[in-house]
Amino acid sequence: MVFWQSDMKHFIGIDIGTTSTKAIVVSSTGEVKSIASQEYPLLSAQPRFAEQDPNVIFEAVLRSVQAAVQQAQLSSRDVAAVGCGSAMHSLIVMGADHSALSQSITWADSRSVRQAEALKQQENWIYQNTGTPLHPMSPLTKLLWMRECDLERFNKAAKFISIKEYVLYQWFDRYVVDYSIASATGLFNLRTLAWDKHVLELAQIRPNQLSELVPTTHILQGMKPQYAERMGLDPNVPVVIGASDGALANIGVGAITSNQLAITIGTSSAVRKVVSEPLTDSQARTFCYAITEKQWLIGGASNNGGIVLRWFRDNFGQQDSYDSLIQLAKTVSAGAEGLLFLPFLSGERAPYWNAEARGVFFGMSLQHQRSHFVRAVLEGVLFAAYSINTVLSELTGTSQTILASGGFARSYLWRQMMADVFGIEVLVPEVYEASGFGAVVLAMYAINQIDQLEEGRSMIRIRDRHSPNLQLSEQYHKQFERYERLYQQLEPEFSRQ
Repeated sequence: MVFWQSDMKHFIGIDIGTTSTKAIVVSSTGEVKSIASQEYPLLSAQPRFAEQDPNVIFEAVLRSVQAAVQQAQLSSRDVAAVGCGSAMHSLIVMGADHSALSQSITWADSRSVRQAEALKQQENWIYQNTGTPLHPMSPLTKLLWMRECDLERFNKAAKFISIKEYVLYQWFDRYVVDYSIASATGLFNLRTLAWDKHVLELAQIRPNQLSELVPTTHILQGMKPQYAERMGLDPNVPVVIGASDGALANIGVGAITSNQLAITIGTSSAVRKVVSEPLTDSQARTFCYAITEKQWLIGGASNNGGIVLRWFRDNFGQQDSYDSLIQLAKTVSAGAEGLLFLPFLSGERAPYWNAEARGVFFGMSLQHQRSHFVRAVLEGVLFAAYSINTVLSELTGTSQTILASGGFARSYLWRQMMADVFGIEVLVPEVYEASGFGAVVLAMYAINQIDQLEEGRSMIRIRDRHSPNLQLSEQYHKQFERYERLYQQLEPEFSRQ
Protein backbone atom coordinates (compact mmCIF):
# COMPACT_ATOMS: atom_id res chain seq x y z
CA MET A 1 0.00 0.00 0.00
CA VAL A 2 1.15 3.55 -0.74
CA PHE A 3 0.37 5.87 2.16
CA TRP A 4 1.28 9.44 3.03
CA GLN A 5 4.41 10.86 1.44
CA SER A 6 5.82 14.34 1.92
CA ASP A 7 5.10 15.53 -1.61
CA MET A 8 1.46 14.42 -1.50
CA LYS A 9 -0.43 17.25 0.16
CA HIS A 10 -3.87 17.17 -1.44
CA PHE A 11 -6.94 14.98 -1.28
CA ILE A 12 -9.84 14.52 -3.69
CA GLY A 13 -13.41 13.85 -2.60
CA ILE A 14 -15.94 12.52 -5.13
CA ASP A 15 -19.70 12.79 -4.60
CA ILE A 16 -21.77 10.89 -7.18
CA GLY A 17 -25.19 12.50 -6.74
CA THR A 18 -28.61 12.22 -8.31
CA THR A 19 -28.29 15.21 -10.63
CA SER A 20 -24.51 15.64 -10.88
CA THR A 21 -21.12 14.37 -9.80
CA LYS A 22 -18.91 16.77 -7.88
CA ALA A 23 -15.17 16.52 -7.23
CA ILE A 24 -13.47 18.63 -4.57
CA VAL A 25 -9.74 19.13 -4.02
CA VAL A 26 -8.73 19.86 -0.41
CA SER A 27 -5.30 20.48 1.08
CA SER A 28 -4.03 18.56 4.09
CA THR A 29 -5.01 21.54 6.28
CA GLY A 30 -8.60 21.62 5.01
CA GLU A 31 -8.33 24.42 2.48
CA VAL A 32 -10.58 23.90 -0.54
CA LYS A 33 -8.53 24.34 -3.70
CA SER A 34 -11.15 23.60 -6.35
CA ILE A 35 -14.62 22.18 -6.95
CA ALA A 36 -15.86 20.86 -10.29
CA SER A 37 -19.14 19.25 -11.28
CA GLN A 38 -20.78 17.50 -14.22
CA GLU A 39 -24.56 17.23 -14.56
CA TYR A 40 -26.60 14.43 -16.12
CA PRO A 41 -30.30 13.75 -16.74
CA LEU A 42 -32.81 11.61 -14.89
CA LEU A 43 -34.61 9.35 -17.36
CA SER A 44 -38.28 8.44 -17.08
CA ALA A 45 -39.20 6.05 -19.90
CA GLN A 46 -42.41 5.02 -18.13
CA PRO A 47 -44.52 6.38 -15.26
CA ARG A 48 -42.79 5.86 -11.88
CA PHE A 49 -39.43 5.08 -13.56
CA ALA A 50 -36.42 7.20 -12.55
CA GLU A 51 -33.23 5.88 -14.13
CA GLN A 52 -29.82 7.04 -15.29
CA ASP A 53 -27.26 5.78 -17.77
CA PRO A 54 -24.32 4.38 -15.75
CA ASN A 55 -21.89 5.07 -18.59
CA VAL A 56 -22.92 8.74 -18.65
CA ILE A 57 -22.34 8.94 -14.91
CA PHE A 58 -18.96 7.22 -15.20
CA GLU A 59 -17.93 9.77 -17.80
CA ALA A 60 -19.13 12.55 -15.48
CA VAL A 61 -16.91 11.18 -12.70
CA LEU A 62 -13.88 11.22 -15.00
CA ARG A 63 -14.59 14.74 -16.20
CA SER A 64 -15.29 16.22 -12.77
CA VAL A 65 -12.09 14.81 -11.25
CA GLN A 66 -10.08 15.89 -14.28
CA ALA A 67 -11.48 19.43 -14.07
CA ALA A 68 -10.92 19.71 -10.31
CA VAL A 69 -7.30 18.53 -10.63
CA GLN A 70 -6.64 20.95 -13.47
CA GLN A 71 -8.27 23.89 -11.66
CA ALA A 72 -6.13 23.21 -8.59
CA GLN A 73 -3.07 22.96 -10.85
CA LEU A 74 -1.98 19.64 -9.37
CA SER A 75 0.35 17.01 -10.75
CA SER A 76 -0.37 13.32 -10.18
CA ARG A 77 2.27 13.31 -7.41
CA ASP A 78 0.37 15.96 -5.46
CA VAL A 79 -2.61 13.73 -4.63
CA ALA A 80 -2.34 11.69 -1.43
CA ALA A 81 -5.67 9.85 -1.71
CA VAL A 82 -9.11 9.89 -3.28
CA GLY A 83 -12.31 9.36 -1.26
CA CYS A 84 -15.56 8.19 -2.86
CA GLY A 85 -19.18 8.85 -2.02
CA SER A 86 -22.47 8.38 -3.81
CA ALA A 87 -26.21 8.59 -3.44
CA MET A 88 -27.86 5.56 -1.87
CA HIS A 89 -30.34 2.94 -3.13
CA SER A 90 -29.29 2.67 -6.79
CA LEU A 91 -29.49 -0.70 -8.55
CA ILE A 92 -27.75 -1.86 -11.74
CA VAL A 93 -28.02 -5.34 -13.23
CA MET A 94 -24.68 -6.63 -14.54
CA GLY A 95 -24.31 -9.48 -17.01
CA ALA A 96 -21.78 -12.31 -17.02
CA ASP A 97 -19.61 -10.27 -19.42
CA HIS A 98 -19.56 -7.38 -16.88
CA SER A 99 -21.69 -5.11 -19.06
CA ALA A 100 -24.73 -3.31 -17.65
CA LEU A 101 -28.01 -5.05 -18.51
CA SER A 102 -30.06 -2.20 -17.06
CA GLN A 103 -29.88 1.49 -16.41
CA SER A 104 -29.07 2.65 -12.90
CA ILE A 105 -32.44 2.55 -11.10
CA THR A 106 -32.30 5.46 -8.64
CA TRP A 107 -33.77 6.10 -5.20
CA ALA A 108 -36.45 8.25 -6.88
CA ASP A 109 -37.84 5.29 -8.84
CA SER A 110 -41.21 4.18 -7.44
CA ARG A 111 -42.15 1.29 -9.73
CA SER A 112 -41.97 -1.15 -6.79
CA VAL A 113 -44.60 0.57 -4.64
CA ARG A 114 -46.85 -2.51 -4.63
CA GLN A 115 -44.01 -4.80 -3.53
CA ALA A 116 -42.99 -2.34 -0.80
CA GLU A 117 -46.53 -2.12 0.56
CA ALA A 118 -46.86 -5.92 0.60
CA LEU A 119 -43.62 -6.24 2.59
CA LYS A 120 -44.77 -3.59 5.06
CA GLN A 121 -47.86 -5.60 5.87
CA GLN A 122 -46.02 -8.88 6.46
CA GLU A 123 -42.28 -8.54 6.93
CA ASN A 124 -41.34 -5.80 9.44
CA TRP A 125 -38.41 -7.97 10.59
CA ILE A 126 -36.62 -6.89 7.42
CA TYR A 127 -36.46 -3.29 8.61
CA GLN A 128 -35.37 -4.30 12.10
CA ASN A 129 -32.55 -6.46 10.66
CA THR A 130 -31.37 -4.09 7.93
CA GLY A 131 -32.30 -0.56 9.05
CA THR A 132 -33.64 0.18 5.56
CA PRO A 133 -37.31 1.24 5.51
CA LEU A 134 -39.60 -0.80 3.29
CA HIS A 135 -40.16 1.72 0.51
CA PRO A 136 -39.85 1.79 -3.31
CA MET A 137 -36.45 3.50 -2.95
CA SER A 138 -34.98 0.28 -1.54
CA PRO A 139 -33.00 -2.02 -3.88
CA LEU A 140 -34.74 -4.93 -2.14
CA THR A 141 -38.17 -3.86 -3.38
CA LYS A 142 -36.72 -3.10 -6.82
CA LEU A 143 -35.41 -6.68 -6.96
CA LEU A 144 -38.83 -8.04 -6.02
CA TRP A 145 -40.40 -5.92 -8.77
CA MET A 146 -37.84 -7.18 -11.28
CA ARG A 147 -38.46 -10.80 -10.35
CA GLU A 148 -42.20 -10.29 -10.91
CA CYS A 149 -42.19 -7.94 -13.89
CA ASP A 150 -38.83 -8.35 -15.67
CA LEU A 151 -37.93 -11.98 -15.00
CA GLU A 152 -35.77 -12.43 -18.09
CA ARG A 153 -33.38 -9.67 -17.01
CA PHE A 154 -33.50 -10.87 -13.39
CA ASN A 155 -32.46 -14.38 -14.47
CA LYS A 156 -29.57 -13.05 -16.60
CA ALA A 157 -28.05 -11.11 -13.70
CA ALA A 158 -24.52 -12.05 -12.70
CA LYS A 159 -24.35 -9.16 -10.22
CA PHE A 160 -26.67 -6.60 -8.66
CA ILE A 161 -24.66 -3.46 -7.82
CA SER A 162 -24.91 0.27 -7.10
CA ILE A 163 -23.59 3.16 -9.17
CA LYS A 164 -20.48 3.52 -6.98
CA GLU A 165 -19.71 -0.18 -7.38
CA TYR A 166 -20.08 0.31 -11.14
CA VAL A 167 -17.51 3.14 -11.18
CA LEU A 168 -15.08 1.19 -9.01
CA TYR A 169 -15.41 -1.88 -11.22
CA GLN A 170 -14.49 0.20 -14.27
CA TRP A 171 -11.39 1.43 -12.46
CA PHE A 172 -10.20 -1.75 -10.74
CA ASP A 173 -12.03 -4.78 -12.20
CA ARG A 174 -13.29 -5.63 -8.69
CA TYR A 175 -16.79 -5.77 -7.28
CA VAL A 176 -16.56 -4.25 -3.80
CA VAL A 177 -19.11 -2.38 -1.70
CA ASP A 178 -18.67 -0.48 1.55
CA TYR A 179 -20.76 -1.17 4.63
CA SER A 180 -22.48 2.21 4.28
CA ILE A 181 -23.82 1.74 0.74
CA ALA A 182 -24.59 -1.93 1.47
CA SER A 183 -26.65 -1.05 4.52
CA ALA A 184 -28.96 1.09 2.38
CA THR A 185 -29.89 -1.85 0.15
CA GLY A 186 -32.29 -3.66 2.50
CA LEU A 187 -30.08 -6.74 2.03
CA PHE A 188 -27.42 -6.09 4.71
CA ASN A 189 -27.66 -7.03 8.39
CA LEU A 190 -26.75 -4.05 10.56
CA ARG A 191 -25.57 -6.12 13.48
CA THR A 192 -23.54 -8.83 11.75
CA LEU A 193 -22.18 -6.49 9.04
CA ALA A 194 -22.89 -9.20 6.47
CA TRP A 195 -25.47 -9.89 3.77
CA ASP A 196 -28.65 -11.04 5.53
CA LYS A 197 -29.25 -14.61 4.37
CA HIS A 198 -32.97 -14.51 5.18
CA VAL A 199 -33.52 -11.38 3.09
CA LEU A 200 -31.50 -12.88 0.23
CA GLU A 201 -33.69 -15.98 0.37
CA LEU A 202 -36.78 -13.76 0.20
CA ALA A 203 -35.36 -11.91 -2.83
CA GLN A 204 -34.17 -15.19 -4.39
CA ILE A 205 -30.64 -13.97 -5.00
CA ARG A 206 -27.31 -15.58 -4.11
CA PRO A 207 -24.52 -13.96 -2.05
CA ASN A 208 -22.16 -14.26 -5.04
CA GLN A 209 -24.52 -12.01 -7.01
CA LEU A 210 -23.55 -9.19 -4.64
CA SER A 211 -20.22 -7.44 -4.18
CA GLU A 212 -17.57 -8.17 -1.59
CA LEU A 213 -18.31 -6.30 1.64
CA VAL A 214 -15.54 -4.04 2.98
CA PRO A 215 -15.25 -1.26 5.62
CA THR A 216 -15.66 2.34 4.52
CA THR A 217 -11.91 2.81 5.04
CA HIS A 218 -10.98 0.06 2.56
CA ILE A 219 -8.29 1.11 0.08
CA LEU A 220 -8.07 0.15 -3.59
CA GLN A 221 -4.93 0.66 -5.68
CA GLY A 222 -3.81 -0.17 -9.18
CA MET A 223 -6.29 1.88 -11.21
CA LYS A 224 -6.40 1.19 -14.92
CA PRO A 225 -3.77 3.54 -16.40
CA GLN A 226 -6.06 5.03 -19.07
CA TYR A 227 -8.50 6.29 -16.44
CA ALA A 228 -5.80 7.48 -14.02
CA GLU A 229 -4.09 9.43 -16.81
CA ARG A 230 -7.41 10.92 -17.94
CA MET A 231 -8.07 12.28 -14.45
CA GLY A 232 -4.49 13.39 -13.80
CA LEU A 233 -3.87 10.78 -11.09
CA ASP A 234 -1.15 8.25 -10.36
CA PRO A 235 -2.50 4.70 -10.98
CA ASN A 236 -1.27 3.71 -7.50
CA VAL A 237 -2.99 6.57 -5.66
CA PRO A 238 -4.95 5.11 -2.72
CA VAL A 239 -8.67 5.20 -3.54
CA VAL A 240 -10.68 4.95 -0.33
CA ILE A 241 -14.02 3.31 -1.02
CA GLY A 242 -15.80 5.76 1.29
CA ALA A 243 -19.47 5.79 2.24
CA SER A 244 -22.89 7.05 1.23
CA ASP A 245 -23.50 10.73 0.61
CA GLY A 246 -25.54 11.04 3.82
CA ALA A 247 -22.89 9.53 6.05
CA LEU A 248 -20.20 11.63 4.40
CA ALA A 249 -22.25 14.80 4.79
CA ASN A 250 -22.30 14.27 8.57
CA ILE A 251 -18.54 13.79 8.58
CA GLY A 252 -18.11 16.77 6.26
CA VAL A 253 -19.89 19.20 8.59
CA GLY A 254 -18.48 17.69 11.78
CA ALA A 255 -21.78 16.28 13.07
CA ILE A 256 -20.45 13.02 14.46
CA THR A 257 -21.84 13.02 18.00
CA SER A 258 -25.41 12.27 19.08
CA ASN A 259 -26.13 15.83 20.29
CA GLN A 260 -25.50 17.31 16.83
CA LEU A 261 -27.99 17.24 14.00
CA ALA A 262 -26.89 17.41 10.37
CA ILE A 263 -29.43 18.71 7.88
CA THR A 264 -28.84 18.80 4.16
CA ILE A 265 -31.33 20.46 1.85
CA GLY A 266 -30.44 20.15 -1.79
CA THR A 267 -32.76 18.69 -4.41
CA SER A 268 -34.17 16.52 -1.64
CA SER A 269 -33.42 16.83 2.07
CA ALA A 270 -32.18 14.70 4.94
CA VAL A 271 -31.91 14.92 8.72
CA ARG A 272 -29.27 12.71 10.36
CA LYS A 273 -27.46 11.86 13.61
CA VAL A 274 -24.51 9.62 14.40
CA VAL A 275 -24.92 7.02 17.16
CA SER A 276 -22.58 4.42 18.67
CA GLU A 277 -24.76 1.34 18.09
CA PRO A 278 -27.41 0.23 15.60
CA LEU A 279 -30.74 1.88 16.45
CA THR A 280 -34.04 1.23 14.70
CA ASP A 281 -37.49 2.65 15.36
CA SER A 282 -40.37 0.43 16.51
CA GLN A 283 -42.61 2.22 13.98
CA ALA A 284 -40.02 2.02 11.16
CA ARG A 285 -40.02 5.78 10.63
CA THR A 286 -36.23 6.22 10.39
CA PHE A 287 -33.29 4.60 8.66
CA CYS A 288 -30.14 3.23 10.30
CA TYR A 289 -27.03 2.78 8.16
CA ALA A 290 -23.44 1.83 9.02
CA ILE A 291 -20.62 4.38 8.79
CA THR A 292 -17.76 2.45 10.40
CA GLU A 293 -17.76 -0.71 12.50
CA LYS A 294 -18.38 1.52 15.56
CA GLN A 295 -20.63 4.28 14.21
CA TRP A 296 -24.07 4.26 12.66
CA LEU A 297 -26.14 6.94 10.99
CA ILE A 298 -29.81 7.30 11.90
CA GLY A 299 -32.29 9.71 10.40
CA GLY A 300 -34.63 10.19 7.52
CA ALA A 301 -34.72 11.61 4.03
CA SER A 302 -37.47 13.70 2.48
CA ASN A 303 -38.18 13.66 -1.25
CA ASN A 304 -39.06 17.32 -1.08
CA GLY A 305 -36.28 19.86 -0.71
CA GLY A 306 -35.09 22.45 -3.20
CA ILE A 307 -36.92 20.63 -5.98
CA VAL A 308 -40.14 22.08 -4.57
CA LEU A 309 -38.89 25.66 -4.88
CA ARG A 310 -37.67 24.86 -8.39
CA TRP A 311 -41.14 23.56 -9.27
CA PHE A 312 -42.70 26.78 -7.98
CA ARG A 313 -40.17 28.94 -9.84
CA ASP A 314 -40.60 27.07 -13.13
CA ASN A 315 -44.40 27.15 -13.04
CA PHE A 316 -45.33 30.31 -11.13
CA GLY A 317 -42.11 32.30 -10.81
CA GLN A 318 -42.77 34.65 -13.73
CA GLN A 319 -39.11 34.16 -14.74
CA ASP A 320 -37.91 35.20 -11.28
CA SER A 321 -34.58 33.95 -9.97
CA TYR A 322 -34.36 32.00 -6.73
CA ASP A 323 -32.95 35.09 -5.03
CA SER A 324 -35.85 37.28 -6.11
CA LEU A 325 -38.37 34.67 -4.95
CA ILE A 326 -36.74 34.52 -1.54
CA GLN A 327 -36.80 38.31 -1.37
CA LEU A 328 -40.54 38.08 -1.98
CA ALA A 329 -40.87 35.61 0.90
CA LYS A 330 -38.99 38.05 3.13
CA THR A 331 -41.87 40.55 2.80
CA VAL A 332 -44.28 38.10 4.48
CA SER A 333 -44.36 37.36 8.21
CA ALA A 334 -43.66 33.93 9.67
CA GLY A 335 -46.56 31.56 9.09
CA ALA A 336 -47.47 33.12 5.73
CA GLU A 337 -50.60 34.62 7.29
CA GLY A 338 -52.23 31.22 7.72
CA LEU A 339 -51.20 29.67 4.38
CA LEU A 340 -49.81 26.17 4.97
CA PHE A 341 -48.08 23.93 2.44
CA LEU A 342 -47.65 20.16 2.50
CA PRO A 343 -44.67 19.82 0.11
CA PHE A 344 -45.19 16.22 -1.02
CA LEU A 345 -44.94 16.79 -4.76
CA SER A 346 -42.96 13.56 -5.17
CA GLY A 347 -44.61 11.48 -2.48
CA GLU A 348 -42.72 11.28 0.79
CA ARG A 349 -40.15 9.18 2.54
CA ALA A 350 -39.44 9.81 6.23
CA PRO A 351 -41.22 9.86 8.54
CA TYR A 352 -44.45 8.90 6.71
CA TRP A 353 -43.01 6.58 4.00
CA ASN A 354 -45.99 7.28 1.79
CA ALA A 355 -45.22 7.22 -1.93
CA GLU A 356 -48.82 8.29 -2.64
CA ALA A 357 -48.68 11.54 -0.61
CA ARG A 358 -49.20 14.72 -2.63
CA GLY A 359 -48.72 18.46 -2.23
CA VAL A 360 -51.41 20.65 -0.71
CA PHE A 361 -51.81 24.39 -0.17
CA PHE A 362 -54.24 24.87 2.71
CA GLY A 363 -55.83 28.00 4.12
CA MET A 364 -55.87 30.14 0.94
CA SER A 365 -57.87 33.35 1.00
CA LEU A 366 -58.22 36.49 -1.10
CA GLN A 367 -55.49 38.21 0.92
CA HIS A 368 -52.80 35.76 -0.17
CA GLN A 369 -50.46 36.82 -2.93
CA ARG A 370 -47.54 35.18 -4.71
CA SER A 371 -45.20 36.22 -1.89
CA HIS A 372 -47.30 34.24 0.61
CA PHE A 373 -47.07 31.12 -1.53
CA VAL A 374 -43.28 31.41 -1.74
CA ARG A 375 -43.05 31.81 2.03
CA ALA A 376 -45.33 28.79 2.54
CA VAL A 377 -43.15 26.71 0.20
CA LEU A 378 -39.99 27.55 2.17
CA GLU A 379 -41.73 26.79 5.45
CA GLY A 380 -43.25 23.56 4.12
CA VAL A 381 -39.82 22.19 3.19
CA LEU A 382 -38.59 22.98 6.71
CA PHE A 383 -41.65 21.38 8.31
CA ALA A 384 -40.89 18.21 6.33
CA ALA A 385 -37.39 18.21 7.82
CA TYR A 386 -38.69 19.05 11.30
CA SER A 387 -41.09 16.09 11.19
CA ILE A 388 -38.04 13.81 10.89
CA ASN A 389 -36.36 15.60 13.78
CA THR A 390 -39.33 14.92 16.06
CA VAL A 391 -38.79 11.17 15.60
CA LEU A 392 -35.02 11.43 16.15
CA SER A 393 -35.68 13.35 19.36
CA GLU A 394 -37.88 10.49 20.58
CA LEU A 395 -35.11 7.98 19.89
CA THR A 396 -31.97 9.86 20.98
CA GLY A 397 -33.04 12.99 22.87
CA THR A 398 -32.94 16.58 21.72
CA SER A 399 -30.05 18.07 19.77
CA GLN A 400 -28.06 21.14 20.79
CA THR A 401 -27.03 22.39 17.38
CA ILE A 402 -27.76 21.94 13.68
CA LEU A 403 -24.96 21.77 11.13
CA ALA A 404 -26.54 22.75 7.83
CA SER A 405 -25.42 22.14 4.28
CA GLY A 406 -26.80 21.97 0.75
CA GLY A 407 -27.96 24.58 -1.73
CA PHE A 408 -30.53 26.07 0.66
CA ALA A 409 -27.67 27.26 2.90
CA ARG A 410 -26.91 30.02 0.38
CA SER A 411 -30.03 31.82 1.60
CA TYR A 412 -29.76 33.83 4.82
CA LEU A 413 -33.55 33.91 5.19
CA TRP A 414 -33.99 30.16 4.76
CA ARG A 415 -31.18 29.45 7.28
CA GLN A 416 -32.75 31.77 9.86
CA MET A 417 -36.15 30.20 9.26
CA MET A 418 -34.58 26.81 10.02
CA ALA A 419 -33.26 28.08 13.36
CA ASP A 420 -36.72 29.47 14.18
CA VAL A 421 -38.59 26.31 13.15
CA PHE A 422 -36.26 23.94 15.04
CA GLY A 423 -35.71 26.27 17.99
CA ILE A 424 -31.94 25.63 18.16
CA GLU A 425 -28.79 27.25 16.80
CA VAL A 426 -27.88 26.61 13.16
CA LEU A 427 -24.22 26.52 12.15
CA VAL A 428 -23.25 26.75 8.49
CA PRO A 429 -19.80 25.49 7.47
CA GLU A 430 -17.85 27.41 4.87
CA VAL A 431 -17.91 24.44 2.47
CA TYR A 432 -21.34 23.73 1.00
CA GLU A 433 -20.23 20.44 -0.56
CA ALA A 434 -20.40 18.49 2.69
CA SER A 435 -20.42 15.00 1.16
CA GLY A 436 -17.32 15.66 -0.93
CA PHE A 437 -15.54 17.21 2.04
CA GLY A 438 -16.58 14.24 4.18
CA ALA A 439 -15.08 11.89 1.58
CA VAL A 440 -11.80 13.76 1.99
CA VAL A 441 -11.86 13.50 5.80
CA LEU A 442 -12.62 9.77 5.63
CA ALA A 443 -9.78 9.30 3.13
CA MET A 444 -7.41 11.11 5.50
CA TYR A 445 -8.50 8.79 8.29
CA ALA A 446 -8.11 5.69 6.11
CA ILE A 447 -4.48 6.44 5.20
CA ASN A 448 -3.61 7.50 8.78
CA GLN A 449 -3.20 11.19 8.01
CA ILE A 450 -5.52 11.76 10.99
CA ASP A 451 -5.98 9.37 13.92
CA GLN A 452 -9.75 9.68 14.27
CA LEU A 453 -12.66 11.18 12.35
CA GLU A 454 -13.23 13.78 15.06
CA GLU A 455 -9.98 15.47 14.02
CA GLY A 456 -11.70 16.51 10.82
CA ARG A 457 -13.61 19.13 12.81
CA SER A 458 -10.49 21.26 13.11
CA MET A 459 -10.56 21.72 9.33
CA ILE A 460 -14.22 22.80 9.22
CA ARG A 461 -14.67 26.56 9.29
CA ILE A 462 -18.05 27.86 10.44
CA ARG A 463 -19.13 30.74 8.22
CA ASP A 464 -22.54 31.65 9.66
CA ARG A 465 -24.42 31.19 12.94
CA HIS A 466 -28.14 31.65 13.43
CA SER A 467 -29.77 31.78 16.85
CA PRO A 468 -33.51 31.07 17.00
CA ASN A 469 -36.14 33.69 17.70
CA LEU A 470 -37.91 31.80 20.48
CA GLN A 471 -41.16 33.71 20.01
CA LEU A 472 -41.27 32.68 16.36
CA SER A 473 -40.28 29.13 17.36
CA GLU A 474 -43.36 28.87 19.54
CA GLN A 475 -45.51 30.13 16.67
CA TYR A 476 -43.92 27.66 14.23
CA HIS A 477 -44.41 24.74 16.60
CA LYS A 478 -48.14 25.47 16.76
CA GLN A 479 -48.24 25.67 12.99
CA PHE A 480 -46.35 22.38 12.74
CA GLU A 481 -49.00 20.69 14.88
CA ARG A 482 -51.53 21.85 12.33
CA TYR A 483 -49.29 20.55 9.52
CA GLU A 484 -49.23 17.09 11.10
CA ARG A 485 -52.97 17.06 11.73
CA LEU A 486 -53.62 18.01 8.14
CA TYR A 487 -51.40 15.21 6.85
CA GLN A 488 -53.09 12.62 9.07
CA GLN A 489 -56.55 13.72 7.95
CA LEU A 490 -55.61 13.68 4.26
CA GLU A 491 -53.61 10.44 4.31
CA PRO A 492 -56.59 8.20 3.36
CA GLU A 493 -57.37 10.48 0.41
CA PHE A 494 -53.86 10.29 -1.07
CA SER A 495 -54.23 6.62 -1.95
CA ARG A 496 -57.68 6.99 -3.52
CA GLN A 497 -57.74 7.30 -7.30
